[in-house]
Amino acid sequence: MSKVAVVSGYKPFEVGIFKNDDPAVGYIKTAIKKSLLSLLDDGLEWVIISGQLGTELWAAEVVFDLQLEGYSELQLAVITPFLEQEASWKDTNKEWYESILVQADFVDSVSRKPYENPQQFRLKNHFLVNKSDVLLLFYDSEKEGSPKYLYETAQKYEEENEYQIRLITFYDLQLIVEEEQLSQRDKFE
Repeated sequence: MSKVAVVSGYKPFEVGIFKNDDPAVGYIKTAIKKSLLSLLDDGLEWVIISGQLGTELWAAEVVFDLQLEGYSELQLAVITPFLEQEASWKDTNKEWYESILVQADFVDSVSRKPYENPQQFRLKNHFLVNKSDVLLLFYDSEKEGSPKYLYETAQKYEEENEYQIRLITFYDLQLIVEEEQLSQRDKFE
């Protein structure tokens, strides 16, 4: 029974995405949705994100879509590593982030202070893994990036606890792109 899933992964710039209307975003969201639907079949009730730009906010949008599609029991928690994490972000990103927070079912911070040091990110990773049953991570070990630290934390936790790690890799995205291309081709034949 996977009741609580943490969803995380690459930030947009780590995968060459600089606009939210980039076609790649659609493929990433499709991959997240497929994984969440599978977890919903296993009893998923909560999705937790830390509110990072990229994969996490896209996952939040997928949760909101699923809620509208009839999965009203699915809830979203945004648990940030520290207060005001968006302080230095561009206005468009702040607006996007605020729109997610407003719709979330639960919002809190691991540290009740603004950013002080990298330790706050480690504490956040440990907290998220300890409070969840499964980690859904857009990450590929061939392309290191910020998700590496959460992945390593989850792997250590998995060694001694019943915990599940599900990865969305670039290969998974390639399969989704090919599926979409085939379905587009079928429409025109």
